[in-house]
Amino acid sequence: MARNSILGIFAKSPIKPLEKHIRIVYKCCNQLVPFFAAVTEEDWSSAGKIRTKISKLERDADDLKREIRLELPGGLFMPIERADLLELLTQQDKIANRAKDIAGRIFGRKLTIPTELQAPFLAYLARSIDAAEKAADAINELDGLLETGFRGREVELINKMIGQLDDIEDDTDDMQVKLRKDLLTIEKDLNCVDVMFLYQIIDWVGDLADLAERVGARLEILLARK
Repeated sequence: MARNSILGIFAKSPIKPLEKHIRIVYKCCNQLVPFFAAVTEEDWSSAGKIRTKISKLERDADDLKREIRLELPGGLFMPIERADLLELLTQQDKIANRAKDIAGRIFGRKLTIPTELQAPFLAYLARSIDAAEKAADAINELDGLLETGFRGREVELINKMIGQLDDIEDDTDDMQVKLRKDLLTIEKDLNCVDVMFLYQIIDWVGDLADLAERVGARLEILLARK
């Protein structure tokens, strides 16, 4: 994106670039759904194409993050502190990075999810992506929050979303514990190196929800300062 274009967006709203970034991040995460659908079918050709999409979206998010950091006004009055916006941006970007890590590790090793774990794993993945979506929904309400001067219904709406985000993350914690227990019961029948990486993938999918919750936590701090 050209310098003048970024500055034009900031002139309209200091929040718009952040909203654009979280939309790219969510698209990146959401590609893990078809990616793992291909993986469970051992369709590595399709999985490779989707992994490429994930990598492209992660790069797009990373490029936009850099542009925002360079162009975000420092001396200009803004209704939200520059440091708070940059911290939100950092947490958002980590979600896309983790999605890329997951796809890269699975595809690089041609690592399959054991049949016994596929249904609960896909449910766990979907719930973790729900967290990323909820974080995106909350960020996209920030413009309304600015318009109302951080008061009224918009504050209540964002606080409700942050609470829902916490609930989703709690769900993923419970699902992660169950998945790890289920893997433990069958790991003796699997390649020991694959088992090690499966535990890592389970943890990394949970990171999607954890990182999304951190976005919510930063929003909560931002609201508390108003």
